[in-house]
Amino acid sequence: MVIRLPKGTDVIGPPQSSRWREALAMWESLSASYGYELVITPTFEFTELFERGVGETNEVVTKQMYTFPDRRGRSLSLRPEGTAGVMRAYLKKGGTGLWKVAYSGPMFRYEQPQGGRRRQFWQVGVECIGSPSEAADVEVIALAETFLAKVGVETDLLINSLGDSRCRGAYLADLKEVLARSRDALCENHLELVDLNPLRILDCSTCQPDPNALPDIASYWCPDCRGHFRRVRDGLDGLGVKYRRSARLVRGLDYYSRTTFEFVSTTLETTQATVLGGGRYDGLAEALGGKPAPGVGFAAGIDRILMAAPPGPGSALDVFLVAEKPVTPTQLMEWAAPLRQAGLRVGFDLDGRSVKAQFRAATRSGAKYVGVVSGLRMEVREGYDRETLFKEGLGDWAEKAAIKEGRS
Repeated sequence: MVIRLPKGTDVIGPPQSSRWREALAMWESLSASYGYELVITPTFEFTELFERGVGETNEVVTKQMYTFPDRRGRSLSLRPEGTAGVMRAYLKKGGTGLWKVAYSGPMFRYEQPQGGRRRQFWQVGVECIGSPSEAADVEVIALAETFLAKVGVETDLLINSLGDSRCRGAYLADLKEVLARSRDALCENHLELVDLNPLRILDCSTCQPDPNALPDIASYWCPDCRGHFRRVRDGLDGLGVKYRRSARLVRGLDYYSRTTFEFVSTTLETTQATVLGGGRYDGLAEALGGKPAPGVGFAAGIDRILMAAPPGPGSALDVFLVAEKPVTPTQLMEWAAPLRQAGLRVGFDLDGRSVKAQFRAATRSGAKYVGVVSGLRMEVREGYDRETLFKEGLGDWAEKAAIKEGRS
């Protein structure tokens, strides 16, 4: 009997994986163009990192982490998100200066699997650490919008500000009072959070307190937070980024302060319609035991983004090589090598089957061109004339490959 996959996990293979490869390659190129360098953090960390960073009363920590002891009895957890690990790395390297980094990798949460929510999921994200400027907030939001547009996901952008420790205290006190009077409207999982962590209740899709009774945090912003949020909106307006403010937008993790934002798919028919979210986390460094270090960033789930993206075949081969006798598959490798070096995706049949079978394989591959190699000659087919081939580059590369090897 074949061993089953663990619940909430998937194998991403062809042809679906070609869309993943395209999206991830697009992410690497785009984040680099904004000046974000690659950072790779451990897949597992000491549990304390997430307890102190995400929040001890947060459901991610209390119910969703994969936590286990190592052989010396120390508590480790698979990472449920990326920001805490990146901030730890920033503090480890000295905790000073501007650090703009991008990451990509699997995250893990023990949740009930459903559409758009898995127990192992892939996130990409950026963190801009060291700048308190609203320009950093605007830049990461602009990067997020550009990435989603390139992938083809239609979204609405929601933004809000949670204020800071100076102005949020009075808001939380009033929020607790309202929620205490609305216990009948709260789900069983969040009744205990009225006093411990009331913001998490606003993030719950099941809790239904009277929205007209809830205080709006905008009424509690101090002048600095109000000015910061105004400048963020001015920056987005200047770039032509469309958005609307959502007073209940608090995000699902406890380290956020001031700016929060979410991109919500307009096409996903699921409660899990948020494809990208983030915000500012100016108190996270201190929560992890470091010196104050402002930061802002976002994370996006590739799984959910591709659910929301238009269907498509993804990337396919540029050219499929077909061998006519006496050409062997090994000799085809000689033809493929210079084309691959020129950046083309090239495939061919490895088993030396009949020409008819090779053409069927070429059709299944979705290759744009078929190169038929007969003796010392390669003919490029698929209905393109020589001039078109030269414009698109393949004809030029094929000719150069032939000249280089002394073929005609």
